[in-house]
Amino acid sequence: MNWIKNFVRPRIRSILGQEKREVPENMWIKDPDSGQMVFYKDLEANLFVFPGSNHHHRMPAEGRFTMMFDGAEFEKLVAPIAVADPLKFRAEKRYVDQLKDAKAKAAAEDSVQAGYGEVNEQPMVVAVQDMGFIGGSLGMAAGDAIIAAMRYAVTKHCPFVMFVASGGARMQEGILSLMQLPRTTIAVQELRAAKLPYIVVLTNPTTGGVTASYAMLGDVHLAEPNAQIGFAGQRVIEQTIREKLPPGFQRSEYLKDHGMVDMVVHRHEMKSTVSRIARLLMKQDARVETTALVPAE
Repeated sequence: MNWIKNFVRPRIRSILGQEKREVPENMWIKDPDSGQMVFYKDLEANLFVFPGSNHHHRMPAEGRFTMMFDGAEFEKLVAPIAVADPLKFRAEKRYVDQLKDAKAKAAAEDSVQAGYGEVNEQPMVVAVQDMGFIGGSLGMAAGDAIIAAMRYAVTKHCPFVMFVASGGARMQEGILSLMQLPRTTIAVQELRAAKLPYIVVLTNPTTGGVTASYAMLGDVHLAEPNAQIGFAGQRVIEQTIREKLPPGFQRSEYLKDHGMVDMVVHRHEMKSTVSRIARLLMKQDARVETTALVPAE
């Protein structure tokens, strides 16, 4: 049956000129809030924000860089090369094979990428954690990338911005993954010693060991609307304390009301907000900044 389906039928269609066009799977994306189908290119042009419900969809790292840097021009920072599989970890799939597939899919070496450029004419280092790379998990390579980017900001004497999205520490690297928590904390202290702003942007989701380290050590904490932010999962907390958690628990707006987040910022206003905060913390003159990143309909 496979031979007939895979060879005979396509051959007949090609002879008759009835070859079926392949449609990309991601041509249309369904809004998880309203159920509306949105054309992928339209969603991309709107910074991956669904126009109907205002739901902030997961954004790729390259999209973050394009959104933030002036003219989408920036210098890609090269991270140190880490040991690929220090523990020779293997579950259903070998960790080295999992890394290989993730690198090919994300076109990146690991879950954290960083770039240096200008954000509204303000020199800045921006690091982005990609949830699509093994759940944005924190391993040795990601830790090295964060530390190298922070130290590069010190050498350039400019603000450092971190877009966080992660499921936590990478279990395939065990204790070596957990060691990135104090290592990145030390790098944050180096930024503070140089009196440079460290701005954290919490996106959906930010959980686990990442929340217990650099994600909550910023001078200013911004968050995208309705982003899940916390350490343990809501179900685990409810089972532990044996109580029902309040509505909206571990969401951006709830955390802002309770003092863990300074501002909840729409993605369309993120660039202008970050640059304005950076200028204030660097004690520079305020400038008129572009807020309309997306053309009005």
